[in-house]
Amino acid sequence: MADIAKKWQKIRADYQRYIIAEKHLSQNTASAYMRDFDEFMHFVLRIFGVAPEAVEANMVERFMAWLYDKGRSSASQARTLSGVKSFYNYLLLHEKVKSLPTDGVDAPKAERLLPDVLTVAEVDAMLETFDMTTVKGCRDSAIVELLYSTGLRVSELVNLRINNLFFGEGYIVVVGKGDKQRMVPVGAVARDKIQLYMELRRPKRASESTLFLNNRGEALTRVMVFNIIKQAARLAGIDKQISPHTLRHSYATHLLEGGANIRQVQELLGHESIATTEVYTHLNRRHLRTVVEDAFAEVDINSDDN
Repeated sequence: MADIAKKWQKIRADYQRYIIAEKHLSQNTASAYMRDFDEFMHFVLRIFGVAPEAVEANMVERFMAWLYDKGRSSASQARTLSGVKSFYNYLLLHEKVKSLPTDGVDAPKAERLLPDVLTVAEVDAMLETFDMTTVKGCRDSAIVELLYSTGLRVSELVNLRINNLFFGEGYIVVVGKGDKQRMVPVGAVARDKIQLYMELRRPKRASESTLFLNNRGEALTRVMVFNIIKQAARLAGIDKQISPHTLRHSYATHLLEGGANIRQVQELLGHESIATTEVYTHLNRRHLRTVVEDAFAEVDINSDDN
């Protein structure tokens, strides 16, 4: 049994290097894959005591049934199975298995539930909670304005650098999933708030280029941004489940319901599949039409330069 466990640990290390170095997954995505892998590994060792290449389809099905019995959501089950399939595709690619034990194993269809969508009035109420006489207030106001008016992911926001800002041309360059870059138009209000924050914040060392910093001059974390959003929503009296992603969903929903082209919104959000963007089309709100028209007047994201 000890030898089998060592074999799992050895192949675990190889697989982790593979998804980071060759598949170029982000640190967050790679960590999620490895958490799912560890859960599967421990289950197989505990219940069946076999090596990775000896796993059979019935064992994977038993693992999925165990997740179900634990009360995992259909989305969580689907994500975990996807991670297990990725692992066995890796083994097949490197000729460590001759067939896939995951073939024919289906996860329950995950319901695609959208989080709450904010109204323009609610976003304005959140923005009014910030003390614009302080550096922190200016920073937090710029963060909320930027998230809402561009639809950035929180990971994209905390990694945004000063040299990604092209305010003269009216856009920013965002590094999204898989290190893919895209150009995102930025309206005048967000630009003005960012410039005000940059004028007030403490000077940084010349080698540093991160845009949004904490009070120690270090880059913000995702959790810090989450707390900024939650506190602003609470102070604004908004009784909804709010996170940075809520602003992204609100942005996408309002753009589409305001008449924006779904292909444009897909590019702005950095969605690989348009099916991901289409989930917003059933909602019925009309917001941000002026923002869309102004933004696309300043920069044509469909130009040949992209």
